[in-house]
Amino acid sequence: MKFGLFSSAQANSGDLGPETGQGFIDYLDYNVEAEALGFKSSFSVEHHFTGWNQVSATLMLLMALAMRTKTLRLGTAVIVLPWHNPVLLAEQAATLDLISGGRFDFGIGKGYRHSEFKGFQIAPEEAEARFQEAIDVMTRAWTTRQRFSHRGRFWHFEDIVVEPPPAQKPHPPLWVAAGSEPSIRRAAVRGFNLILDQYASAQQLAQRIGIYKAERQAHGLHFDPMQVAVARQLYVAKDEADKQAALKRQAAYTKRTVDVSRAPDRKSGSHVLAYADKAGGTEENALYGTPDEICTMLEALHDAGVGYVLLTIAGGAAQLRRFAREIMPVFARSAAAADAAE
Repeated sequence: MKFGLFSSAQANSGDLGPETGQGFIDYLDYNVEAEALGFKSSFSVEHHFTGWNQVSATLMLLMALAMRTKTLRLGTAVIVLPWHNPVLLAEQAATLDLISGGRFDFGIGKGYRHSEFKGFQIAPEEAEARFQEAIDVMTRAWTTRQRFSHRGRFWHFEDIVVEPPPAQKPHPPLWVAAGSEPSIRRAAVRGFNLILDQYASAQQLAQRIGIYKAERQAHGLHFDPMQVAVARQLYVAKDEADKQAALKRQAAYTKRTVDVSRAPDRKSGSHVLAYADKAGGTEENALYGTPDEICTMLEALHDAGVGYVLLTIAGGAAQLRRFAREIMPVFARSAAAADAAE
């Protein structure tokens, strides 16, 4: 099993306000330490208009991280394509890929938060079409060195060549978050890597990985378990009381996300809504517990076909170190044993 981070940096820190940017500086230090501890990657969100200072200029923050790291893969989870000019985004992504030495993993999405659609004054009904048009423009921009023009529904470009070309060929790996069978099949057919959500059970994950693998193979595409990342919340607890207190804090944080995701009709919005109406549903499969409990949960994920886990770690650097020292080595030994058996 390989482990990465799934981060949601905020500009403010405990004692200093957002204008200092201390939270972003802490984020960089945290990820530098994660690289030293053996984490494979760090994926960061993009969000706007939250009121709690979430990272909005994600590629800029990852560029700063690229300058301070050597091996850590740098991911977005996700950049919402409907918010962006696809040509400018393709240029920025290629620049980050070059500066990082080909370490950029480009997670992309359609958007789900009602507050963001409202803020940008973009109709949610346009999200799919905007996403598809942006993908078409960006992939063409990365894979041709010839000038081209584009006249689409949302974007018009005339006689352009996008520079610079990215380091990775034909372009940085594209990752999408998907949960439904149709969306997973579409991701597989288009050659996208897959991010599976924090809330699904091991059984659900096994089904989704199976669909993705079968669809790739049916279209003559290679399948590698590292093409699927599973997000999970993590807290290494001292005891049951510590675990329950942490779960209560996490539930309050998730409710905040649910509140900005719901549309006024209370029906549409984020995939998290599918779990939010069940008591404890958004915490049911979180990796919260003692090291032994977490190892048992990770073993269940491994048995379901999960080889790559992105962790949202509650508790800062102390929790990062504890996971790396007490839990990661167990799965490194298991992987080494499996390799030796082959």
